[in-house]
Amino acid sequence: MAVSSMAETPDFQNLKLDSIIGFGGTVPGGLIKHPNGIHTIYSLGSTVVINDSKKKNSQEFLHGHTNVISCIAISKDGKRIASGQVTHMGFQADIIIWDFEQRKLLRRLTLHKVKVQALAFSPSGTYLASLGGEDDNCVIVWDLQKFAAICGSPASTDSSGVTLALSYLNNNDNMFATGGFATLRVWELNVAQRKIRATDCQTGQIKRIVKCIAIDAEDELMYCGTTTGDLLQVNLRTKLFKLSGPPKDKDLFSKGILSVALMPTNDAVIVGCGDGTIATLKLPKLTIAKSTKVSGSVTSITFNGAHTFFAGTAYSNIYTVNTEEFVPVLRSTCHYSQINDICFPMESSDVFATASDTDIRIWNAHTSSELLRISVPNLECKCITFKKDGTSLISGWNDGKIRAFGPQSGRLQYVINDAHKRGVTALAVTEPYNSRGDFRIVSGGEDGQVRVWKITKHVQHLEDAMKEHKGTVTCIKIRQNSLECVSSSSDGSCIIWDLTRYVRNQVLFAPSFFKAVCYFPDESQLLTSGTDRKVAYWEAFDGSLIRELEASQSDAINGLDITGDGKYFVIGGSDKLVKVYRYEEGDVAFVGIGHSTDITKVKISPNGSHIVSVSTEGAVFSWALPRV
Repeated sequence: MAVSSMAETPDFQNLKLDSIIGFGGTVPGGLIKHPNGIHTIYSLGSTVVINDSKKKNSQEFLHGHTNVISCIAISKDGKRIASGQVTHMGFQADIIIWDFEQRKLLRRLTLHKVKVQALAFSPSGTYLASLGGEDDNCVIVWDLQKFAAICGSPASTDSSGVTLALSYLNNNDNMFATGGFATLRVWELNVAQRKIRATDCQTGQIKRIVKCIAIDAEDELMYCGTTTGDLLQVNLRTKLFKLSGPPKDKDLFSKGILSVALMPTNDAVIVGCGDGTIATLKLPKLTIAKSTKVSGSVTSITFNGAHTFFAGTAYSNIYTVNTEEFVPVLRSTCHYSQINDICFPMESSDVFATASDTDIRIWNAHTSSELLRISVPNLECKCITFKKDGTSLISGWNDGKIRAFGPQSGRLQYVINDAHKRGVTALAVTEPYNSRGDFRIVSGGEDGQVRVWKITKHVQHLEDAMKEHKGTVTCIKIRQNSLECVSSSSDGSCIIWDLTRYVRNQVLFAPSFFKAVCYFPDESQLLTSGTDRKVAYWEAFDGSLIRELEASQSDAINGLDITGDGKYFVIGGSDKLVKVYRYEEGDVAFVGIGHSTDITKVKISPNGSHIVSVSTEGAVFSWALPRV
């Protein structure tokens, strides 16, 4: 709703999205190679991404969904893309038909409730079959000439469970198959009578939950991957179960088969499994011919030519596998869980670091490629910052420790144990204060304490602890002269501390969980943001409120940063928008639409050319900040 009303107000320009680091790996069959052999199509949150494999880092984005995309399909001729989404309980979920050539939205089809589970184009592209989620449980066939529903039917009988998978036959516009909890059906479409009729496939004693379906080129056999870890072969003419493989029970795939694809040569089936196994099952007996393992459950397999295929996993990794050698090569990777923090090294816009619930990664800002990954098993990194000279990446963790790593090697340099009770949530570093390069770290934790650590080459020790905050410290910023710092907290206060006497200089109060604070470049004023949806300007000298901007209509503002010249500041929050404001006028100059979940942090690159925003889905968006 917010998006359509915003489009009508022409007071601001849209930010140009330069690149996305992200891949929605949890969408079943969500990675698709376009029939033209050049483009790869996948979803990320509420955006459909079209990636050109010939050109490095050339992505195009289709915006139109209001919530997370749950399924995606492409027509056989490659001219149209269909994508379905999830929505809130009681509302209807959209299917969007896109024109691939013109990269534009053709039509929204709205009938399913809550979620669109799966989509499939008919071989000629005349019809589209869609399957609703468990709250809807309907199959609908759409006429894509008139963009209207022809007919619909409940997807499964009351005695069987939810339907999960849908696949069209390869040569017949009037037949498709569905599968799910103890249900496997072949449907026939009668366009003249506007009816679809289902025939249940007889599987005898075998009861399975079907997760994915592939149909051979002649439309004779159908292959169904199940949660039990076996592959069922069903005859489509007689609708009878023929055989299941692998033949031996001990070879069944762990955590089930989630994706299945037939080799272009039609002599084997490739399956992707929940435990990360990718295997080739040789026909006709479905024996395991080759097998390999990747990181994350394999949710999509798509062929790129006759001898290679791409595999997408739930850990947001994309692998290239050659069918002969069968060795997976990591093609792209990104975060798959919430990103908690992001930082640039001082004066360098070429690289940046992100910290998520699972690991820290350092990225090349120009090519969006991962340079380094640092992970500490079973721990979450809450905050990161670079040492001023860039020789150390300092991170705060939920076990209460501060760890410093080499930013090129990823080697652990030192650990400060028990820095805070219950986790370190904010970090800032000072300039070196002597010729030996000794410096201080100011850290904040969930215990509400702000602590100052003296770091020398060989030893790290506590200088002082300042305890006035009652809630989690969310952000710390230090003045350029390293004599004062400001800390924001979820108890509704920001405190300006004296870093020589270790006492409070000023305190700012607001009825808000403060999420972020930053100094104006000349350090005469402070900016704060938080859950009261306002951005407030404060006098740094005496802590008085100058003015407040109602910056978000609906949700908390989690991220805040200001340009080096102080002309603009940028905010991002739970309303999923990146907004650039003019500092003096206090009005919106640019808005970036693209995130589909809450934005956790925004940062402007040191050279002022880009804004990088990160979100709870693990996506990293890079926006071009116009020079004005």
